[in-house]
Order: sequence, then C-alpha cells, then structure tokens
Amino acid sequence: MVTTENRVAELTRPSSEFPRNFLAEELTLSSWDDVSKYYSDLEHRAIDSVDDLETWIADGSELSSFLSEESSRRYIAMTCSTDDEQAEKDYMVFVEQIAPHLKEAQDKLNRKLVACPFAEQLPPRYEVYLRSSRNAVELFREENIALETELELLSQKYQKIFGSMTVEWQGAEITIPRALALLEEPDRGVREQIYKLVAERRLRDRDELEDIFDEMLKKRHQVALNAGFENYRDYKFREYERFDYTPSDCAAYHKAIAELVVPISREASRRRKEALKVDSLRPWDLECDPYGRDPLHPFTNASELVAKCSKIFHKLDEELGAQFDKMNKLGLLDLSSRKGKAPGGYQSDLAEMRLPFIFMNAVGTNDDVFTLLHEGGHAFHAFAVREEPLHAYRHAPMEFSEVASMSMELLAMSVLDEFYDTADKARTIRTEMEGKIVLLTWIATIDEFQHWIYTHPTHTRTERREFWRSLVEKYGVGADHTGFEEARDYRWHAQLHLFEVPFYYIEYGIAQLGAFQVWSRSRKNAAEALRGYKHGLSLGGSRPLPKLFSATGVQFDFSSEMIAPLMQEVRDEMAKQAALEAH
Repeated sequence: MVTTENRVAELTRPSSEFPRNFLAEELTLSSWDDVSKYYSDLEHRAIDSVDDLETWIADGSELSSFLSEESSRRYIAMTCSTDDEQAEKDYMVFVEQIAPHLKEAQDKLNRKLVACPFAEQLPPRYEVYLRSSRNAVELFREENIALETELELLSQKYQKIFGSMTVEWQGAEITIPRALALLEEPDRGVREQIYKLVAERRLRDRDELEDIFDEMLKKRHQVALNAGFENYRDYKFREYERFDYTPSDCAAYHKAIAELVVPISREASRRRKEALKVDSLRPWDLECDPYGRDPLHPFTNASELVAKCSKIFHKLDEELGAQFDKMNKLGLLDLSSRKGKAPGGYQSDLAEMRLPFIFMNAVGTNDDVFTLLHEGGHAFHAFAVREEPLHAYRHAPMEFSEVASMSMELLAMSVLDEFYDTADKARTIRTEMEGKIVLLTWIATIDEFQHWIYTHPTHTRTERREFWRSLVEKYGVGADHTGFEEARDYRWHAQLHLFEVPFYYIEYGIAQLGAFQVWSRSRKNAAEALRGYKHGLSLGGSRPLPKLFSATGVQFDFSSEMIAPLMQEVRDEMAKQAALEAH
C-alpha cells in the first residue's frame, strides 16, 4: 500500500543539488536584519561589466529564491496545522515584519538594473526579465501606496461581510459555501429552499457592498490617473504585464465565446432540463445530477488516491509518473482532510530546493481526483524548470501556468479507468467538459463587465445593474430567474475577483483555450502532444506568452477562426460521452 504524509519540515536547506553561492550556507530567517545586508550588498555593489551584471542578477535570484521558499514553508506549516500557534506566529512575522521591506528593496534593485549601462548588452535570454523590471519601475508611484493600502482595507471589509454570511438550515446555522453544496441535492424542493435562503442573505448586504464597490472604483480610477493612464483598465493591463494581448483581443474573446460557446452551454442546459423532466430550468437546477444519481465515490483514502493517480501519470508519461512518485517519497503531498487543516487546495514551490508541494482536502469525491490532477500539472511545471537558474523564470505568466494544470485534467480523461467503469467514466468526462464550457462563458461575463466598469468610471448604480443584466442575457446558460430578478442582477457581488483582484480572471479563459488545444492534439497523437506539453513547461517564464504557447504546439489566439473547430470537437465529445453515460 502506498503511504502518503507531509515531511516538508524534514527537508533541510540548501540542498546539494542547488548549493548557495551568494548567501551563507547557515543562513536562516528570524528577522529582516538577517537578509538586509544582502540587499544592501546588491544595492551598492559596483557593476563594471556584463559579467558583473550577470553575477549580480544570479545573486539576486538566489536571495529571492531563499525568501520565496521561506514564505512557502511558513504558509505550508500554517495551513497544514491551523491549530499550531507557533506556525501561525511564524507566518505572520513574515507577512508583517519581512514582506513590507521586500517591495521597497526590490524597487531599488529594479532601478539599479534599469539604469545600468550594461543592461543593453545582456544576452537575449534576459529580454523578458528586463521588460518586467522596466515596467515595474515605470509604474511605481509614491502617491499610490496610500491608495493601495486603502483599497486593501476595503477588500478586507468585503471579505468580512462575505465571511460572516450564514443561513439557518434545519435548526442549524451554516456557512454559505456549505449551503451552496446543498444545491447538488436530488430533492428539488430542498434546492429551491437553499437557493432562496442564500439569495435573501446576500441581498441583505447589497447596499453596503455597492458602497464598497463605488469607493473602490473611485480610488482605482485615481491610481490610474496618478500613474499617467486614462483609465484603470489600461493601467491594470500594464501592471499585469499583458504585453502580448490588448483590450481589443479580449473583445474578440468575448465575441467568440458569445457566438460559439454559449450555444453549447445552452444545449447542455436543454439536455439537463429534459433529464430533470421539468417545465423550466431554474437557478437551483444547475448543480445537481440531472438523473438523480448519488455522487461518485472514486476512492476511500489519500493512499488510494495517490496510488491511482500515480498509475494515471505513468500511463500518460513515465517521467511525469516518476516525478509524482518522487513527491510522495519526499513527503511533498498533504492530501487528506482533517481537523486543524485550512480549507481548499493549492500547489506551492519550495523555490530554493526547486521542488513542488501539493495541499488539498480529499474526502473521496470526483472533485478531489480532478484537484490532484490539476495541482499535479502545476507540480510538473515546477519540475520542468528545475534547472533554470533565474528564479523569475521558474514561474510562467498565469495565462500559461494554468495551461499546465488544465491540460493535465483533460489529458488524464483518457485513462480514468483507474477510478471508474465505462458509464461512470463517461459521466465524469461529460460533467467536467460541461463545467469547463460554462466556465468559459462566465469568464467572458466577468471580463466584459470589468472592461465596461473601468472605462465608464462615472456610471451610476442603475446603469451598472442594467449592463450586468445584459451580460447575463448574452452569456447565461438560459435559466429562468422569474421572481429572482434581484438575485440575478447582483450575482456579481459574490465574485471576489471583482472586489479584490480586478481584471484577474481572463487568464483562466485564455489558459482553458490553450488546454483544449493540447487535448485536441493528444487525440490525434498522444505522444507528440505530451512532448509539446513538456517542452512548453520547460521554458518557464523565459519567453513571451505567444512563444510559450507555440512551443507547446498550440496557438495564442482568441479568434472565432481558432475557437470554432475546437468547440465543435468539444461539443462532439460531450455528445459522445452523454450517449455512453446513458447505457
């Protein structure tokens, strides 16, 4: 039997594989003073040649790797044991006493690099790194620091409002996430009650949430003006380093999704309505199994999950399988749900040891299988870039890093027999594909909404509500909201990205299109698709986005011409799996 346990704390640094050249071997971190001398050295060091500059960059990279791993280890320790007071204290020391110094220290190094006369003579491989450093220097504005802090406080206010929302259900007070899980119940009456309770509870805070958003809008517009931009959208595109696509590319994405993807999601809704045998599809009919079946239960414990996923990865590619086995052997997996563990799932990098770690809360569901496949894709990305010396290049932009994870979910579908028989495998593939299609339409909804909001900074609340309603009509799955129009019109309040991380969402849509292309290639030639996938991953963040996509064998393209045949293939696959599922 495969055993799985978290042994991150036992991994000692630095490893013999990646020794330190700049930092002291014995360096550990208890306060900012432990690393400030290294930042001071980098800030004041004389650079008299290109070689000197490359050494300076390498030393800075070693320092940032050390600090990144320090942050990751503390975060891992805290999330794996939320009841460990020392672990929480250690993490908060990093957040409150070390991280605030990093922004300022890094800005000084960026300025030194940009001003260095030898920067222009660096080899071409530094092009993306230099572009990023120049951008950071150009955007930095002293007067925006206070505004960013005020926005952070408003963001916390939003979190507090949503975090404290509960509803009364069967004599108990339950959180909104727990309530939403009940929308999967086979009993339609239960689902309707839950939907009403959640909708009513959210609307109770409607006015306060509108106040917060209006305040955020005003401050964000000011941030953009301070930095010399006409609007916050254009500022955010630069801040997110979107050098390789524009707002008009996003508009092309919106158009293609409306024309080519919305019909597929509405077709799936019609099938759902027929299967449920209901007169109209209501908002509480969208999450349950349309045939009233019990949820799938593909494994009983973390050991079984690891053993079966290992077989899946080995079937796809022996090297990937070996990497996953290495993670388990080194204790880099913490997968079981238990008391005292934070919710959710993530993959984190130990940047100095150049190893990935996966955290999740497995309880035996199909979602758990896909969470591990997804995070496994991120982990393979980390393995692929191990030999990259620059810490900045060991991470790809979000638009591509999610291709790594989303592709793995799709590639693994062909070998899900480790968990399911033919009918359940078909059910899983159909459900997952449907979910990805609906997600593409939701991403377009949220993204187009943000483009309008920030390019119309003086809009009224009524105009905002009307524009949102027009988007629901344009992209929605076709549910009947009669009697719940208000809940529909303020549904966006629950999308935290709009409040906390504006404009951060389209990345998932771009990545999903890339992942569908990897999947499409694999159906024609599995070995070639995996070769491309691994090659793209190995480049990390060292190339611009279009080159990362093309290296993987897919197109960085949001046009209808690219999306149309791809979506036809997805539609055919969904129909095929629906037929297999019915037998």
